[in-house]
Amino acid sequence: MRASTLSASALLFAGAALVQAQTFTDCNPLEKTCPTDPALGTTLSVDFTKGKSDAFSYADGTTVSYGSDGAEFAITTAKTAPTVQSNDYIFFGKITVTLKAAPGVGVVSSFILESDDLDEIDWEWLGGTDTSVESNFFGKGNTTTYNRAIYHDMSDPIGSFHTYTIDWTQEAVKWYIDGALVRTLNYGDDLALNGKNFPQTPMRVKFGNWVGCADAAAASNPATQGTCQWAGGPVDLTKVPYVMYVKSVTIQDYGCATSYQYGDNSGSYQSIKSIGGCSGGSKSGSGSGSSAAASSTASSSATSSKSTTKTTTATHKSTTTTVASSAAITSSVGSSASAPSSSSPIPQSTITTVVTGTNATATTSLRGSTTPSAPPQETPNAASKSSYGGLDMAVMVLGLGLGYLVM
Repeated sequence: MRASTLSASALLFAGAALVQAQTFTDCNPLEKTCPTDPALGTTLSVDFTKGKSDAFSYADGTTVSYGSDGAEFAITTAKTAPTVQSNDYIFFGKITVTLKAAPGVGVVSSFILESDDLDEIDWEWLGGTDTSVESNFFGKGNTTTYNRAIYHDMSDPIGSFHTYTIDWTQEAVKWYIDGALVRTLNYGDDLALNGKNFPQTPMRVKFGNWVGCADAAAASNPATQGTCQWAGGPVDLTKVPYVMYVKSVTIQDYGCATSYQYGDNSGSYQSIKSIGGCSGGSKSGSGSGSSAAASSTASSSATSSKSTTKTTTATHKSTTTTVASSAAITSSVGSSASAPSSSSPIPQSTITTVVTGTNATATTSLRGSTTPSAPPQETPNAASKSSYGGLDMAVMVLGLGLGYLVM
């Protein structure tokens, strides 16, 4: 597929207007100590045609319906911005989603990964263009330049379903469309500032559908003019709803943990601590009204870790989920993606993990460079597992004898 780039001036205006949307975080670990991030630590598969999944949370004001085409992110007003995000984080991984972007000039559909310190990897679709999709990325919320977006030519992203993949490792980010590689960002690329702006901290998966240009007034307002230009112009609200459909998603966490913790304020992948093991906790991803089973198995060897698998479904074919809002929200949109090949490189690092049960330190080996680890905990029964040989017994008897003579 041929990739094209938007004009520098258009990207500059669009990027400047989207700074707030793309640089939002509840707590930035580069600035202060933040809570640990809950880890997926497994592979999660969600079929949205079966209904809602409790593996995702909803932004304020979000209404999502579910039907035969999956989750329906509908825009009905200029302020509608339905947005959901995964509850758990991944520390490198592969995400594959099957979706159909929303139509409409001024409408933007998005599938992104975003971290607490504002690393970001994006897929975005402009509703007025049914011939391309945008890939993008950000590092640490750096919006000093807007030269990272690439537009990939493709057929009918709005009229039909396609599969989009982001394969994210410590070495590279790869974007795929229907299984075909369309872009690779290497850690040391100039565009990633030789690694400084390479997305490398634990991320959540987000889906959203939002209005990039509300009306003619927004198109002429210097504060929103850039976004309007990027989105193609004002939205026609007489033709609502504009719906993005997400049929399914599979999220594989290349990490092996129950939580991820920033070890310092550097924002480097080497500073991230992986706490707990793959089997450290059972997570349910079932939807409302469902009794779907979640299976968890884990194994590790000296060279690899196999993550567990969770499949989530729900029994209600047509349901609507609404989250009340006290204020309109602005959806965040942004950067890069990952690869569908099962042979994708796994981050190469040896991670020592804290296990909270009766097992002592568990060491999971991933392919990559060393990641700092949390301190191990002692096995409660370790002291009761000593054994003595004949020589040991002889030494103890001699010691007792000498003690008796001294007395």
